[in-house]
Amino acid sequence: MGEIAVRVDDLGKRYRLVQRPPYRTLRDALMSRMTHPLRGLRRGTIEDSSFWALRGASFEVSPGEVVGVVGRNGAGKSTLLKILSRITEPTEGRAEIRGRVGSLLEVGTGFHPELTGRENVYLNGAILGMRKAEIDRRFDEIVAFAEVEKFLETPVKHYSSGMYMRLAFAVAAHLESEILMVDEVLAVGDAQFQRKCLGKMSEVAHAGRTVLFVSHNMKAVRNLCGRALWISGGRLRRSGPTGEVVEEYLRDADMVSGGATLGDRIARLPADPAFRLLDVAVLQDGLATTILRSDLPVLVRVTYDVVQPVRELRVYFDIVDEQDDILIRSFHDEHEELIREIAPGRYTSTATLPANLLANRAYRLVVHAGIYNRRSCTGPGVPVELTVQAAGGINRAYPGDALRAKLQPLIAWQTRTEG
Repeated sequence: MGEIAVRVDDLGKRYRLVQRPPYRTLRDALMSRMTHPLRGLRRGTIEDSSFWALRGASFEVSPGEVVGVVGRNGAGKSTLLKILSRITEPTEGRAEIRGRVGSLLEVGTGFHPELTGRENVYLNGAILGMRKAEIDRRFDEIVAFAEVEKFLETPVKHYSSGMYMRLAFAVAAHLESEILMVDEVLAVGDAQFQRKCLGKMSEVAHAGRTVLFVSHNMKAVRNLCGRALWISGGRLRRSGPTGEVVEEYLRDADMVSGGATLGDRIARLPADPAFRLLDVAVLQDGLATTILRSDLPVLVRVTYDVVQPVRELRVYFDIVDEQDDILIRSFHDEHEELIREIAPGRYTSTATLPANLLANRAYRLVVHAGIYNRRSCTGPGVPVELTVQAAGGINRAYPGDALRAKLQPLIAWQTRTEG
């Protein structure tokens, strides 16, 4: 057997969930006692349950190999990296790591808020097992990459999330660990910094270091990684060449409710004498995907045939939330000043949703077509499930802020002093 950098054998992690009884005030308890005196003041019990965040994972990574890890939210990707980084103990199975590990799993992981940027560089290096001389040799390069020279002697608790991110990535990427593990934390930085980080990761990969890269950015995964692991429901579903795994993963991500694929759903639409829907595609950064970054534009592309001349045909889509409330409705002819007759032929209508409009949550895109005030051509429409990941652009100083609204556009503000 050849040399390996990472070997995972039947790895699993189970978490215990504690479900407490509903909270009851003293007034509630007394009223219950008065209404049902024989019932007494019985206290509720705590129920235990558990779930497997990861189970049965087995794979190997060779030295110098760059492996992407893909999957939906909650699939078990971050759990895998936390186990491999020795942050979390596995419940079952084993993992072998040969070499020093540098990991970047969350903003500021391994940083002490009361220490300065300079002190945290040395602290992180020590945690990685680096000697002071090794850190000294790379220190200027780390600071220059992170662009925090002016704040080097400032406690990192005063840093913005972007400064935290830049310094944390610079430390992980520049200190000489043999294995680098990066979770989907690059989304915190702005677009320029993300490109810089991806460039550095490419440089690291070409230098022969082993990289495990968790990301929802399929273009980055395709460009950086020779192989990909697809984790679904806590289990390793597929391992293989990146292009094949990503293509299968994206096809699976296009599954809609009811277990039917997008193509099946279109095929089941009611027949219409004038209109035939052929395809719906959601694209970002040139790739078809249903897992979206919030800081990039989103293209909705609808392809259809017009079978006979028709007036007042309107192709449109709704974006709805989990409660089926319509948040956005947009028609393909909203920019027109006159109603036109559409001749028979094949058409493609493309809408562009601006960057920094959708919040970090799940949506459903539902595509429709209809003849104005007469009939629907697509019945209930064709739904596509979307997942939006917060990335850059908005709220970067408060990355842990709770979800505020169903849409989260980046609105320009100006503040000036009146003093």
